[in-house]
Amino acid sequence: MAALAVAVVAVSTSAILIRLSAAPSGPMAFWRVSLTWLLLAPLAYRSRGEFGKLRGRDLLSALLAGVALAAHFAAWFESVDRTTVAASVTLVTTQPAFVAVGAAFLLDEELSRGTVIGILVALAGSALMSLDGLLNPGTAPDPLVGNALALAGAVFAGAYVLAGRSVRQRVALVPYVTVVYVVCAGGLLAYTLALGDPLFDYPPREWALFLGMAVGPGLFGHTVINWALAHVESSVVSVSLVGEPVGSTLLALLVLSEIPGLITVAGGAVVLGGIYLTSRARA
Repeated sequence: MAALAVAVVAVSTSAILIRLSAAPSGPMAFWRVSLTWLLLAPLAYRSRGEFGKLRGRDLLSALLAGVALAAHFAAWFESVDRTTVAASVTLVTTQPAFVAVGAAFLLDEELSRGTVIGILVALAGSALMSLDGLLNPGTAPDPLVGNALALAGAVFAGAYVLAGRSVRQRVALVPYVTVVYVVCAGGLLAYTLALGDPLFDYPPREWALFLGMAVGPGLFGHTVINWALAHVESSVVSVSLVGEPVGSTLLALLVLSEIPGLITVAGGAVVLGGIYLTSRARA
């Protein structure tokens, strides 16, 4: 539980670090994932015997998870620059709802009444948050597109979770995340090169931010969350991650002086309520 609390605080810094960086979203995401993988390389070497368990369907699932994670980062990093931190982080956290829908169609898991209610509540909150961009156009550069990208990021995050769900029951953490991070970095590299963004021409401040993204949200955030799943019930992990939008919004207020509008706050509360209902119903 202590590790999970640290992980939630760590992932809450992600949007703030993205906003502080002046680099394009593609290189930012690429270096975050690449540096996270490099930090895990010594552990991957010690666990090299476990890589042999990634065969056939498990290897394919890990590859698909890496592609989905790359799409998630590409969409969400761009979202943070277009809408408010509160809206972007809250909307991207709706991924449990998309996981529930995907599990029903792909894994034949039953959608309970409580799950459906939770999903509908989360979607209603998302629609309410999108109204802020229409009624208060000065709150962010392009809030409607930013909110849409955040929701797309949530869909891809849901695909990432679904692709890796069964693999983690048979394969150790480090080999699995190593394969996922390498594939993800490859996808983000192709995305960056396709856009023509530079990979290396950045000042020391940007490299410090890239490293901060890798150490904080990458190593102490998502990697620790994956570790915690072996020791804490998945329902507890899902509900705990609802704390990320709250932490990010508070940090945005303190670091960026970004005050969310009342509609964003109200919509965010509805979204978080929907995620909580979905997680409880699935538990």
